[in-house]
Amino acid sequence: MSDERPVERRLTKVLFRVPESDGSANVETLWAFDLGDDRYELDNCPFYAYGVSCGDIIFAPHDETEGFPTFQSVVSKSGNRTVRVIFEQPGAEGNESNALLEGLAGLGCDFERATSTYIVVNIPPRVDLGIVVSYLIERKAEWEHADPTYNEFRATQ
Repeated sequence: MSDERPVERRLTKVLFRVPESDGSANVETLWAFDLGDDRYELDNCPFYAYGVSCGDIIFAPHDETEGFPTFQSVVSKSGNRTVRVIFEQPGAEGNESNALLEGLAGLGCDFERATSTYIVVNIPPRVDLGIVVSYLIERKAEWEHADPTYNEFRATQ
C-alpha cells in the first residue's frame, strides 16, 4: 500500500499591472494555483489584464515590494480566450442583458461577474472565437477583446 497522497493544489493571488494610457498602471490580482518554480496556473478570468486567460500557465516571481507573485510572462496558453462585456442594465429575467448571457452560454461560453453590469466571458478552446465575436457584434453589445487582444485577433483574420 502506498503512503503517497495526492498533491494538494494551493491557490494564491498573483499580481498583474495593467498599464494606462497616461503611463500609470492599475493593479489586478487573480487567483492561481502555485505550480512551483514561480509558475502559476490561472484559476479565474482577468477583469482588467490583457493577454491572459483562465487556465494559462504564467511566470510570476515573488515581488518583495508588492508582497505578491507578480506576472512577468505567459509560459503556455490554455486555449481559453477572454472577452469583456459591459451592460447598460444588470441581467434580469427577460431583459436583453440576460438574453445575451444566455446566448453566450448556449454557444459554450461561461462567465464571471465583476459587477452586475461588467462581465468577463471565458471562451473555451472548443468554441469558435469568430462565432462569439459575430454574436456580440450582431447584438450590438458593448464589449472588448482581452485575450487575444483586438490587434492579435485582427492579425489572424
